Amino acid sequence: MRAGDYPAAWAMSAAAMRARDPATRDDPALPYHLRWVWDGRPFEGRDVLVRCYHGLGDTIQFARFLPLLADRAASVTVEAPERLLPVLATVDARLRLLPFDVAHPLPPAECDLEITELDHALRTAPDAVPVPYVVASRAVLPRGAVGLCYKAGDWDAGRNVPPDLLAPLTGLAPCLTLNAEPTSLAVLNPDGCAFDMGATVALVAGCDLVITVDTMIAHLAGALGRPVWLMLKAEPDWRWAPERSTSAWYPSARLYVQEAPADWSGVVARVAHDLSAFSTDRRQESLS
Repeated sequence: MRAGDYPAAWAMSAAAMRARDPATRDDPALPYHLRWVWDGRPFEGRDVLVRCYHGLGDTIQFARFLPLLADRAASVTVEAPERLLPVLATVDARLRLLPFDVAHPLPPAECDLEITELDHALRTAPDAVPVPYVVASRAVLPRGAVGLCYKAGDWDAGRNVPPDLLAPLTGLAPCLTLNAEPTSLAVLNPDGCAFDMGATVALVAGCDLVITVDTMIAHLAGALGRPVWLMLKAEPDWRWAPERSTSAWYPSARLYVQEAPADWSGVVARVAHDLSAFSTDRRQESLS
């Protein structure tokens, strides 16, 4: 997948599926994110249940395939985290959206798929789907506003950038934080971004540029088609190719990968250099 050899990746997934014990399908003894769901059964003309067992970012990333599934299935129900339902509602009006209750998941349908299995099931590459595929109203922000997200969560601290390193960026453009916590950075919202999906989506949609670590904000900005610069660790997640500066998943993305493990200073220096040029271009556009 990282190399863009999708047929080879799907062949590997198909081989893994054939080797599985059918009795372990959607195994309740496993954490949700470790479960497999689709057993290869046909979904054309059937009622399909798409289960969103992974993170918010994964769900947004693979939601691009839902309209293609709806074209071929009799119906598509999506069981997703409740916070994401308003976002997914803009992807395709044909989708039936229900909140995912981890204690009481929905019963199986004629065909169940986990959302990250959709590219394999549909045999569709990520860049075959037009972007943007998520729509949102934009918050009113100053021209050239840049959203900053420096924290990806506690489960992978290696993705987090020390916020003080981003201080030079706030002198190059009007900045706001997209993290739900107070910050000492010189931003428009020092109290932090509200822990509310609607407010977050509006802010991301209103930014001229989003600079973020590898987290849900990156996928949201990419799905909205907003310019997004990703600050990535030296060995990033499988979906980002460290030898490239672009992404097949999001045409509006630019990748900034650590040249050595833990070297965030070098990443931020390159971002600051490019942000200076970006802000100059925005000022010139406003004068023309």
